[in-house]
Amino acid sequence: MPEEAVAAPMITLRNPTTSRLGTLGCRTRVLVLASIGLPVFAAIHFLAYWLRFDGGLTSDEFRNAAITLVVAVATKTVVFLSFRIYQSWNRYVSLHDLVVLGKATTVSSLLLAVIDYLFLSGFSVPRSIFLMDWGITILVVGCLRCAVRLIKEHVHVGRWLTQHAPVFIVGVNDAGEALLRAIRRNPKLAYNVVGFISEDGARPAGSISGVPIVGDLSQICHLATQRDVAEVLIAAGELSGQQVRELIGTVRDCGVSVKVLPSYEQLLSGNIDLRPREVSIEDLLRRDPVELDMFELQKWLDGRVLLVTGSAGSIGSEICRQLLHFSPSKLVLVDQSETGQFFLERELREGNPDTKLEVCVADVADRLRMTQIFRDHKPDIVFHAAAYKHVPLMEANPGEAIKNITLTSRLLADLAHQHHVQSFVMVSTDKAVNPTSVMGVCKRVAELYVQALAAKSRCRFVTVRFGNVLDSAGSVIPIFREQIAKGGPVTVTHPDMTRFFMTIPEASQLVIQAGAMGNGGEIFVLDMGDPVRIADLAEDMIRLSGLRVGEDVELEFIGIRPGEKLYEELHADGELHAATSHQKIRIAQCSTPSLPEIRAAIERLMACVESGHPTIAEELRRIVPTYQNGSPDQQATKRAAA
Repeated sequence: MPEEAVAAPMITLRNPTTSRLGTLGCRTRVLVLASIGLPVFAAIHFLAYWLRFDGGLTSDEFRNAAITLVVAVATKTVVFLSFRIYQSWNRYVSLHDLVVLGKATTVSSLLLAVIDYLFLSGFSVPRSIFLMDWGITILVVGCLRCAVRLIKEHVHVGRWLTQHAPVFIVGVNDAGEALLRAIRRNPKLAYNVVGFISEDGARPAGSISGVPIVGDLSQICHLATQRDVAEVLIAAGELSGQQVRELIGTVRDCGVSVKVLPSYEQLLSGNIDLRPREVSIEDLLRRDPVELDMFELQKWLDGRVLLVTGSAGSIGSEICRQLLHFSPSKLVLVDQSETGQFFLERELREGNPDTKLEVCVADVADRLRMTQIFRDHKPDIVFHAAAYKHVPLMEANPGEAIKNITLTSRLLADLAHQHHVQSFVMVSTDKAVNPTSVMGVCKRVAELYVQALAAKSRCRFVTVRFGNVLDSAGSVIPIFREQIAKGGPVTVTHPDMTRFFMTIPEASQLVIQAGAMGNGGEIFVLDMGDPVRIADLAEDMIRLSGLRVGEDVELEFIGIRPGEKLYEELHADGELHAATSHQKIRIAQCSTPSLPEIRAAIERLMACVESGHPTIAEELRRIVPTYQNGSPDQQATKRAAA
């Protein structure tokens, strides 16, 4: 865990003397602005008279203007102070401030009309004077307020007088406009935005805050050369991963770099540096954000005791973080990693001091320990994320894979049934689809057992499958990152290998959402988007590091490892997928064995493991006929023959 993630929150103590000085300074500033406003209001009042009488004021009209001047200026000053116009006078003027100005001016004009009607009727002030005074006040004061912002954003920082780098902003939308405002307000960002680039094929006419919309992504190289642009800016999270990849591929040949600035949502979520950063692999693989049914989730989770196994892992820890967005009565963390549990507890307690947390260091395969945890904490909902996940290691240790994945899932499912747990959500993998690895087939056996038990239990048993998780511990991205840092080579198993990727938060959110949707016995399959070619991913990471493939860092193909597939599959043989109410979640429909059948099969499997019998693979294939072990070529031959 990064050091800053567990750092103590900063507490600022107010010094009474400093507070009084700050208040005094604010009052002085208001008095100065109010004093400046007096001659401005006086000039506006006389201007309204001058315009009303076409510049020819008689002595009587001048006398009326002078007599009503004191009342007009005093009324406006009092009303403007009441509406806090002077307190909000700064360079951050917005439409809201102009609306407040309009309200204050309207109220002051109405008060002047009432005072004139009740107390100054002898001076015969024309009613049109009030209307012109109202309009001129809004125009003059509004222009003065906007002038402050204009000077601060342009003249004061010398943006028009210095040689700032010309850049494009990609995104004709709110995020693009927000980026432009951030650049103009921050003198540390030495950029001169010379144009907006539309993120799609349509090119809207016009400009944004004075900056023209010059074209779309297909024209960006020509436009960059034409305007001497060497950098393109995007807002983090606004373009899809596919759009970012296409953008980088397009501008690479014309020597233009792409930089990312944080979105306003990111700035609001924490202390994020406003300086632009290089494009990251997360930008390239970004998918549309997950939309959660918050009402349904609150109804399911609030006030419940929640238990998460594998809580110190990548997925388990993120599930814990997501669950704390709701109001559980207690969150129980179960994992064998003492260090992982220690840091996770510190993080969660600092961010959620009022939530009851129970941290249990436990082996989920230990029946006595897990029985004690279920008995003591009485969970209402269980998220089972604990499991081995590294395919080659499980190929070399099939007995441990069976014990840790299949038998542990059976144990926890039985405990959930016996202790009247309301819902049990098991995290599975796309490697369980037509499995070619011990890890994948063990997950598939666990799925079959959970489905079979769901038919006999009042507990809602739900399984959720998804693909590789982006940047999780031991996954391909941190490995590539480490290899690049060492100067290479970056090792890829096969030129054609592809994988599905999801971000850790996306996978965790959808696991929780699927758990709330299930009635019991379903296998939910998460939408994993388009497959990504691993060789392309490696090349992208090398380029994003500022290096050249084949020159600075070599790409080396080392051959497929035991149990690996070239392509992950979404559908098992004989399995159908049906839509659900959520666009990113589908249901896998397939036949399942009866509970006695799967229990007997697992008992035979246990006997093979305990005796060290060499026919474990054959026993696994009896339970899951689609399991094909051996080399990828052998797997392909067998599947083609079938």
